[in-house]
Amino acid sequence: PLVSGSRSSKTFKPKKNIPEGSHQYELLKHAEATLGSGNLRQAVMLPEGEDLNEWIAVNTVDFFNQINMLYGTITEFCTEASCPVMSAGPRYEYHWADGTNIKKPIKCSAPKYIDYLMTWVQDQLDDETLFPSKIGVPFPKNFMSVAKTILKRLFRVYAHIYHQHFDSVMRLQEEAHLNTSFKHFIFFVQEFNLIDRRELAPLQELIEKLGSKDR
Repeated sequence: PLVSGSRSSKTFKPKKNIPEGSHQYELLKHAEATLGSGNLRQAVMLPEGEDLNEWIAVNTVDFFNQINMLYGTITEFCTEASCPVMSAGPRYEYHWADGTNIKKPIKCSAPKYIDYLMTWVQDQLDDETLFPSKIGVPFPKNFMSVAKTILKRLFRVYAHIYHQHFDSVMRLQEEAHLNTSFKHFIFFVQEFNLIDRRELAPLQELIEKLGSKDR
């Protein structure tokens, strides 16, 4: 359950929903239906006759919303005091830069980093020139690289939750939810080769474990 009144309700506002009746909404419904079958490898495949950019866009919005909710359940445990740096275990530390407002990477606490990150992603998702919601509006030429950057950054939130807050996730009995969401995310980025292997290193063991159960 989401904790009302914590800052998650203010900061982590979900992306505007994919409009009902739209083609993207149909795609989302298709994704949910195939997920229900339990075969995640199959669920992430591009449905026949569909546009790859559109499939990636719909799923990126969905992962953003999932991570938003998952992080929202543990924001009270992710504080300036508990997480003064944005890390994924002792070997990986992330510094924030978005290339426009903050050009030189800054060291900041995990809650601040994740706030920057989620706000940045939301701005991209709300940009009609990047993520067109109207039928027939073409995706921009740089769509793939934008989507890859978004997914690479969203991965860091999973990595932080797993490394620094998994005990809280267990106490809240959210681990099945987190694992399913992360597994879906990983199978998706593997299917379309969207995140560089080096970037996935902080959760490499977990990724191998999740993959080996499905061969």
